[in-house]
Amino acid sequence: MRSRKKKTITLVLGGARSGKSRYAQTLASRRKKVTYIATARPRDPEMRRKIARHRRQRPSHWKTAEVSRNLGKTIQEEGPKADVLIIDCLTTFLANAANTRNGNAAQLPALAEEVCEAIRATKASVIAISNEVGSGVVPGYRSGRVYRDLLGQMNQQLAAIADRVVLMVAGIPLTVKGPGGKKS
Repeated sequence: MRSRKKKTITLVLGGARSGKSRYAQTLASRRKKVTYIATARPRDPEMRRKIARHRRQRPSHWKTAEVSRNLGKTIQEEGPKADVLIIDCLTTFLANAANTRNGNAAQLPALAEEVCEAIRATKASVIAISNEVGSGVVPGYRSGRVYRDLLGQMNQQLAAIADRVVLMVAGIPLTVKGPGGKKS
Protein backbone atom coordinates (compact mmCIF):
# COMPACT_ATOMS: atom_id res chain seq x y z
CA MET A 1 0.00 0.00 0.00
CA ARG A 2 1.34 3.40 -0.99
CA SER A 3 1.60 5.89 1.83
CA ARG A 4 0.46 9.47 1.46
CA LYS A 5 2.92 12.31 1.58
CA LYS A 6 2.78 14.43 4.73
CA LYS A 7 -0.25 16.69 4.77
CA THR A 8 0.47 20.39 4.35
CA ILE A 9 -1.70 23.49 4.43
CA THR A 10 -0.62 26.35 2.18
CA LEU A 11 -2.32 29.74 2.02
CA VAL A 12 -1.65 31.70 -1.17
CA LEU A 13 -2.50 35.40 -0.83
CA GLY A 14 -2.22 38.27 -3.27
CA GLY A 15 -4.03 40.96 -5.15
CA ALA A 16 -6.17 40.55 -8.24
CA ARG A 17 -4.24 39.03 -11.17
CA SER A 18 -1.14 38.47 -9.05
CA GLY A 19 -0.67 34.86 -10.17
CA LYS A 20 -2.28 33.13 -7.16
CA SER A 21 -4.17 30.45 -9.10
CA ARG A 22 -1.29 29.67 -11.45
CA TYR A 23 1.09 29.30 -8.50
CA ALA A 24 -1.34 27.04 -6.61
CA GLN A 25 -1.76 24.85 -9.70
CA THR A 26 2.02 24.55 -10.04
CA LEU A 27 2.29 23.41 -6.41
CA ALA A 28 -0.53 20.89 -6.85
CA SER A 29 0.87 19.48 -10.09
CA ARG A 30 3.41 17.50 -8.03
CA ARG A 31 0.58 15.29 -6.75
CA LYS A 32 -1.45 12.64 -8.58
CA LYS A 33 -4.98 13.10 -7.25
CA VAL A 34 -5.93 16.76 -7.28
CA THR A 35 -9.38 18.17 -6.60
CA TYR A 36 -9.93 21.77 -7.59
CA ILE A 37 -12.69 23.35 -5.48
CA ALA A 38 -13.96 26.31 -7.49
CA THR A 39 -16.12 28.83 -5.61
CA ALA A 40 -16.99 31.33 -8.36
CA ARG A 41 -20.48 31.65 -9.79
CA PRO A 42 -20.87 32.45 -13.50
CA ARG A 43 -23.01 35.54 -12.83
CA ASP A 44 -21.94 37.71 -15.74
CA PRO A 45 -20.03 37.40 -19.04
CA GLU A 46 -16.73 38.51 -17.50
CA MET A 47 -16.92 35.88 -14.76
CA ARG A 48 -17.97 33.21 -17.27
CA ARG A 49 -14.85 34.00 -19.34
CA LYS A 50 -12.63 33.86 -16.24
CA ILE A 51 -14.10 30.50 -15.20
CA ALA A 52 -13.62 29.12 -18.73
CA ARG A 53 -9.99 30.31 -18.75
CA HIS A 54 -9.33 28.66 -15.39
CA ARG A 55 -10.89 25.40 -16.63
CA ARG A 56 -8.64 25.42 -19.72
CA GLN A 57 -5.55 26.00 -17.56
CA ARG A 58 -6.20 22.97 -15.32
CA PRO A 59 -5.04 19.48 -16.28
CA SER A 60 -7.99 17.47 -17.60
CA HIS A 61 -7.39 14.58 -15.15
CA TRP A 62 -7.95 16.85 -12.13
CA LYS A 63 -11.36 16.61 -10.54
CA THR A 64 -13.33 19.83 -10.21
CA ALA A 65 -15.93 20.46 -7.52
CA GLU A 66 -17.88 23.66 -8.10
CA VAL A 67 -19.31 24.98 -4.85
CA SER A 68 -20.50 28.45 -3.92
CA ARG A 69 -21.73 27.44 -0.45
CA ASN A 70 -21.12 24.54 1.95
CA LEU A 71 -17.35 24.72 1.49
CA GLY A 72 -16.66 22.94 4.77
CA LYS A 73 -18.85 20.01 3.72
CA THR A 74 -17.19 19.85 0.31
CA ILE A 75 -13.73 19.75 1.92
CA GLN A 76 -14.91 16.89 4.15
CA GLU A 77 -16.36 14.97 1.18
CA GLU A 78 -13.51 15.52 -1.29
CA GLY A 79 -10.52 15.30 1.08
CA PRO A 80 -10.49 11.51 1.48
CA LYS A 81 -10.44 11.07 -2.32
CA ALA A 82 -7.56 13.45 -3.05
CA ASP A 83 -3.89 13.97 -2.36
CA VAL A 84 -4.41 17.73 -2.49
CA LEU A 85 -7.36 20.12 -2.56
CA ILE A 86 -7.05 23.54 -4.19
CA ILE A 87 -9.64 26.01 -2.90
CA ASP A 88 -10.02 28.84 -5.41
CA CYS A 89 -10.93 31.10 -3.77
CA LEU A 90 -11.90 32.08 -0.24
CA THR A 91 -12.55 35.66 -1.32
CA THR A 92 -15.34 34.59 -3.66
CA PHE A 93 -16.63 31.99 -1.21
CA LEU A 94 -17.03 34.58 1.54
CA ALA A 95 -18.76 37.00 -0.85
CA ASN A 96 -21.19 34.22 -1.88
CA ALA A 97 -21.83 33.42 1.79
CA ALA A 98 -22.45 37.08 2.61
CA ASN A 99 -24.94 37.37 -0.27
CA THR A 100 -26.86 34.24 0.73
CA ARG A 101 -27.13 35.41 4.33
CA ASN A 102 -28.73 38.70 3.26
CA GLY A 103 -26.08 40.82 4.86
CA ASN A 104 -26.14 39.01 8.22
CA ALA A 105 -22.41 39.35 8.88
CA ALA A 106 -22.76 37.92 12.40
CA GLN A 107 -22.98 34.39 10.91
CA LEU A 108 -19.81 34.69 8.82
CA PRO A 109 -17.12 34.27 11.53
CA ALA A 110 -18.65 30.90 12.47
CA LEU A 111 -18.61 29.94 8.80
CA ALA A 112 -14.92 30.87 8.55
CA GLU A 113 -14.20 28.70 11.59
CA GLU A 114 -16.15 25.82 10.02
CA VAL A 115 -13.98 26.04 6.89
CA CYS A 116 -10.75 26.20 8.92
CA GLU A 117 -11.87 23.18 10.97
CA ALA A 118 -12.64 21.20 7.81
CA ILE A 119 -9.18 22.09 6.46
CA ARG A 120 -7.53 21.00 9.72
CA ALA A 121 -9.51 17.74 9.77
CA THR A 122 -9.01 16.57 6.18
CA LYS A 123 -6.21 14.12 5.43
CA ALA A 124 -5.52 15.77 2.06
CA SER A 125 -3.06 18.60 1.70
CA VAL A 126 -4.79 21.92 1.08
CA ILE A 127 -3.79 24.91 -1.02
CA ALA A 128 -6.19 27.75 -0.25
CA ILE A 129 -6.24 30.92 -2.34
CA SER A 130 -7.44 34.27 -1.04
CA ASN A 131 -7.05 37.95 -1.76
CA GLU A 132 -4.84 39.98 0.54
CA VAL A 133 -7.08 42.82 1.66
CA GLY A 134 -4.89 44.52 4.24
CA SER A 135 -2.99 46.62 1.70
CA GLY A 136 -5.95 47.89 -0.28
CA VAL A 137 -8.05 51.00 -0.24
CA VAL A 138 -10.50 51.32 2.65
CA PRO A 139 -13.95 50.73 1.12
CA GLY A 140 -16.13 53.82 1.09
CA TYR A 141 -19.22 52.03 2.34
CA ARG A 142 -19.94 50.07 5.54
CA SER A 143 -20.78 46.71 3.96
CA GLY A 144 -17.48 46.79 2.04
CA ARG A 145 -15.54 47.49 5.23
CA VAL A 146 -17.35 44.69 7.08
CA TYR A 147 -16.58 42.26 4.24
CA ARG A 148 -12.93 43.35 4.11
CA ASP A 149 -12.60 42.88 7.87
CA LEU A 150 -14.22 39.42 7.78
CA LEU A 151 -11.99 38.28 4.91
CA GLY A 152 -8.94 39.62 6.72
CA GLN A 153 -9.96 37.70 9.85
CA MET A 154 -10.53 34.53 7.83
CA ASN A 155 -7.11 34.93 6.20
CA GLN A 156 -5.54 35.31 9.66
CA GLN A 157 -7.31 32.18 10.95
CA LEU A 158 -6.10 30.16 8.01
CA ALA A 159 -2.58 31.61 8.17
CA ALA A 160 -2.41 30.52 11.82
CA ILE A 161 -3.02 26.86 10.91
CA ALA A 162 -1.05 26.92 7.64
CA ASP A 163 2.37 25.35 7.32
CA ARG A 164 3.19 27.86 4.63
CA VAL A 165 1.86 31.29 3.64
CA VAL A 166 2.87 32.74 0.29
CA LEU A 167 2.22 36.30 -0.87
CA MET A 168 2.08 36.69 -4.66
CA VAL A 169 3.35 39.98 -6.04
CA ALA A 170 3.43 40.44 -9.84
CA GLY A 171 3.62 36.67 -10.34
CA ILE A 172 6.47 36.24 -7.86
CA PRO A 173 5.88 34.09 -4.76
CA LEU A 174 7.19 35.58 -1.52
CA THR A 175 7.19 33.11 1.37
CA VAL A 176 5.83 34.84 4.47
CA LYS A 177 5.62 31.74 6.69
CA GLY A 178 7.16 28.32 6.39
CA PRO A 179 10.17 26.89 4.58
CA GLY A 180 12.19 29.75 3.15
CA GLY A 181 10.30 32.40 5.07
CA LYS A 182 9.39 33.67 8.51
CA LYS A 183 8.56 31.15 11.22
CA SER A 184 5.71 31.91 13.57
